[in-house]
Amino acid sequence: MSTRRLPPGAAAAGQALVEFLGLALILVPFLLLLPMIAKYQDIAHATDMAARYVAFDATVRNDANGGNWKPNGELAGEVRRRFFSNPTAPIKTNDTPGDFKAHQNLFWRDPLDNALIRNFDSDVRISFGESASPDRGAGFRGVNEGAIFIRHDALGVKARGVFRGNVSVSVANLPDSLTGPTKSYERLKSLDLVIRRHVDLVPDGWTAKDPDQTASRIDSAEINTGSTFKLPLFEFLPPVIEAAVVVMESPSGCFSHCGPKLGELDYWKEVVPADRIVRPRTGQ
Repeated sequence: MSTRRLPPGAAAAGQALVEFLGLALILVPFLLLLPMIAKYQDIAHATDMAARYVAFDATVRNDANGGNWKPNGELAGEVRRRFFSNPTAPIKTNDTPGDFKAHQNLFWRDPLDNALIRNFDSDVRISFGESASPDRGAGFRGVNEGAIFIRHDALGVKARGVFRGNVSVSVANLPDSLTGPTKSYERLKSLDLVIRRHVDLVPDGWTAKDPDQTASRIDSAEINTGSTFKLPLFEFLPPVIEAAVVVMESPSGCFSHCGPKLGELDYWKEVVPADRIVRPRTGQ
């Protein structure tokens, strides 16, 4: 009785094929999911940027700087158009996206070419505060600034605390009719994914547009006690103090204008001379 031997390398080749098929059962479903994972990650990044926009808008449009809050509908429309619609869309005032392909992000589509954000008005939402309220007042979380600096109101600075802006996005499930070589998409058909992001900041920071505005905020008796010497009742004191300082400092060469400049904020203002400012040339 004779036995038949396999040619050299045949057994190894068969083992490699079995290993490849085993790995394929694991890798193929993962590879099929990679495009969808990338789409979800991209929507999450856009939600991050949108939350920053909502929060930082409170620093320029609020009720503490002499203006009013931007209406919720206007702010939500800007978020939807600028962060969740076609990325090539121009930035225009009062421009809102429509639920049609020309206004949708063409990358955010499922394998059957359906939009992952089906309805901008209901799927993309903004809110404020930890309670996700539509009220801007609920966006603030109190802190203890007032306990540390009790005269913050004299500077025109509010102590409302930290403001939170929220953005949430509901992502559509994959359609039940979607089929493939594996069951990779099955879990995504009932995922009910909602992406939420928030950004916290202090919108009531003490900022000024120029030195004059800074001086106007501190040129009061509550903050700058020297300003009381400008009142008619005390206006005789600065010349007397000035003369006394001249007498005391005269051996060192001080003969005039050596006083402490009581209440004179202009004396301490740093102004760059006009001849030292380099202006850009036009026509280049």
